[in-house]
Amino acid sequence: MSYNGSANAGCVVSSDVYNGSCTKKEVSVTSTVISMTVGIVSNTLALFILIKAYRRFRFKSKAAFLLFASGLVVTDFLGHLINGSLALYVYTSQKDWETFDAHKSLCDFFGVCMAFFGLTPLLLGSLMAVERCIGVTRPLFHTTALGSRYVKRMLGLIWLLGLLVALLPLLFQHSYQVQRSRSWCFFRLQGQRDWVDVLLAILFSMMGLLALLVSLVCNTMTFLTLLRSRVQLDRDYHCHSRKTSHHSEMVCQLLAIMLVSCVCWGPILITGIIFSIQDHIEDQPSYTHMLLVVRMATWNQILDPWVYILLRKAVLRRFFRLAMRLCSPRLKFEFQWQGSTLRSSSMEISSSVSSRPDFICLHGPFLPDTAVQSTNIP
Repeated sequence: MSYNGSANAGCVVSSDVYNGSCTKKEVSVTSTVISMTVGIVSNTLALFILIKAYRRFRFKSKAAFLLFASGLVVTDFLGHLINGSLALYVYTSQKDWETFDAHKSLCDFFGVCMAFFGLTPLLLGSLMAVERCIGVTRPLFHTTALGSRYVKRMLGLIWLLGLLVALLPLLFQHSYQVQRSRSWCFFRLQGQRDWVDVLLAILFSMMGLLALLVSLVCNTMTFLTLLRSRVQLDRDYHCHSRKTSHHSEMVCQLLAIMLVSCVCWGPILITGIIFSIQDHIEDQPSYTHMLLVVRMATWNQILDPWVYILLRKAVLRRFFRLAMRLCSPRLKFEFQWQGSTLRSSSMEISSSVSSRPDFICLHGPFLPDTAVQSTNIP
């Protein structure tokens, strides 16, 4: 979603266009151009990073997570490109919908794009959280059941589900509504509505909130499982795993995506439910509030790719080294001494056992490594 609202430009003569107060302000497209450009560049950079990582971990359990992440970045990229282009066209046309969209076909297409590119990233985020939760808590099932073929099918199903929800107003012969800023189209949240309009808006918001709730539950379970495993590894130095850092990296990325989605999309989803249930007066405070939450939602697709750009193991290692340089020499010396001691003990254990190169556990429970390689799995 690439949209930045501005003031009204002209009065409204159609019921499909929100009949709000008319203010005379010059239309500025600078914020929309900047948002669109930054979003496209950020998602392109993140996509290159994910493609490079996928080639490296193609036959490992991390491949499923990278496929879902690539699908999320592609969705965000197309959302900025399509919605941004539509918003720029509306701005250049002076937002005169009665002239360039007499049959309201462009508004319906704009509304479908806004709903699809708004809901699909939330669904993909919840699906990624479920995938990581299964990968950490049920690694054998994850390795045997979640091959690349099934991951691609699930990606297609999520896109189809988002498209179906976005097309529901048109299937029920209820067109989308030009919002009060006259620069974008969305569900009918104010003005003349019937029960179908209210139901569709609530359905969209409830699906988005449900996706955020699923992400919260699954990420919490994954985090607690990794934390418990890490504490047990610290207690028992006879256990060693090379691939635990991959789990930690992916969980950090998922937690960041969930936080960004909750902050950016939570307000507009809750506002959509409130506006659908209650009949709000066409006043300036409600208009300002809606404009604010929409602008917050646009930042979701800008911040998502930076999660994969910044929260990588190589980048985090550099930040960690920088933080260690800022610490006192005594703390730095103690950390290096402990690290060298752990590495030497791990090397001794690894040299004594050569049949299990990926992880070694001599006593107590451990977190199985999900990175089981298998060329038979598609």
